[in-house]
Amino acid sequence: MSDVTDPQFDRALGALVGGALGDALGMPTQLLSPSEIRHAYGHVTGFVAPGEDHPVSKGLPAGMITDDTEQTLLLAEQLLASPERFDHRAWVDRLLAWEADVKARGSYDLLGPSTKRAIDLIRAGTPAEEAGREGTTNGAAMRIAPIGIMTRVDPLDRLVSKVAETCAATHATSVAIASASAVAAAISAAIDGAGWNDAAERGIEAARAARHVGAWAAAPDIASRIVWARELAANVNEQDAIAAVVDLVGTSVASQESVPAAFAVVAIAGGNPWRAAVIAANLGGDTDTIGAIAGAMAGAACGRSRLPVAKIAELKGFDLSQAASLAKGLLALRNGTPALKGAA
Repeated sequence: MSDVTDPQFDRALGALVGGALGDALGMPTQLLSPSEIRHAYGHVTGFVAPGEDHPVSKGLPAGMITDDTEQTLLLAEQLLASPERFDHRAWVDRLLAWEADVKARGSYDLLGPSTKRAIDLIRAGTPAEEAGREGTTNGAAMRIAPIGIMTRVDPLDRLVSKVAETCAATHATSVAIASASAVAAAISAAIDGAGWNDAAERGIEAARAARHVGAWAAAPDIASRIVWARELAANVNEQDAIAAVVDLVGTSVASQESVPAAFAVVAIAGGNPWRAAVIAANLGGDTDTIGAIAGAMAGAACGRSRLPVAKIAELKGFDLSQAASLAKGLLALRNGTPALKGAA
């Protein structure tokens, strides 16, 4: 499926597939504590089915993706449908249709708190492009990979502007936009050939550039948090680095915890996407989202051709051909190839 003769495509598809791997591996462990994960599954090193009493994942098969991957692909579709100017109303309609479909499938993994709050505001009459002014959680960062694929990392202000545009309806706060900008910039830099460490540095630059974009939120500076989280993971053994992420950085849905945690996880894994997914799955907290973000960044840096083929084959609910088509369409927008615009 991956065309190794086209490095950009290989890395773009690596971002989407790497995100799906991290998402699916963390699916059964999300919301659990590290001790609960050990008690239920031991040390997670492969796809497992969630317990029957899991609060959101019960009933899903091993290897099933969640809202993280599904919303990422939804955003890619929306970007291809309105490439010149982001259609906020159409985006909200897509999210609502997606949630209705998820409910029909019997899943409990629905829209996150920031997105749900924004949609309630929209239903009450708030314009879609203004509804996200209280959204501070990681929903924007978890699904932002398509912007990183579509938009070059330089100039940074253009990339940040594109990120902010997609955040307006649900996550229009400075902390959420800076977090999503960091992830998008890291992926974008990797698309053009940066290694995982250099890509992370570009992510930090983007977070700095976005620190005052959007509605102010009482949250720490994301760029500083990412730098700190990466420093905690440096020059210590893996066990101590993971403990630092859990005990100091945090693994909740808060952007200022889960996004720096994802950057630290990639560093601990040495840029290996599958290893990053395994580390994330055992952290506790928002494991699927941390795994999805870390997997997307590391996957973009290494490319689809270097991801574990056997693990990709075990994914459930993920259409590799669809992901490849979306990746090609997004790259066409990045590179200004009119003939491929809207491809998906």
